[in-house]
Amino acid sequence: MYEKHFDAWIKVKEKLHNDNEIVSFHEGEVWWCCLGENVGVEINGKGEDFTRPVVIFKALGDQEFFGVPLSTQLHNGSWYATFIFNSKRQTAFLSQSRFMSVCRLKRRMGELPSSDFKVRKKKLFELLFK
Repeated sequence: MYEKHFDAWIKVKEKLHNDNEIVSFHEGEVWWCCLGENVGVEINGKGEDFTRPVVIFKALGDQEFFGVPLSTQLHNGSWYATFIFNSKRQTAFLSQSRFMSVCRLKRRMGELPSSDFKVRKKKLFELLFK
């Protein structure tokens, strides 16, 4: 198991909370998002801001959203969905989906084509509610 950096994450988390920057976002967009240094099998962010790409699946007002973390590493199974975004293969970690504050959003990367987004949304819904 690799070394965790909880102290560094706490400093980033405090800054995110205190800055409280509100950005405009929409469903289907992909953003660099500060996910943090998490425990166990929970997906972590990377780099000094602990970021990772996230697809915004559902906007909940202007300050909260339901997001799905992405990775360029291929994973197989019913809790993963692979697709191409910005000419790179991405894997959506459907099992790591969660509600997040807009304060975690760092930089917009782009938007999924409408047809891709509808397919991903349907797969997530089926997994969560079957």
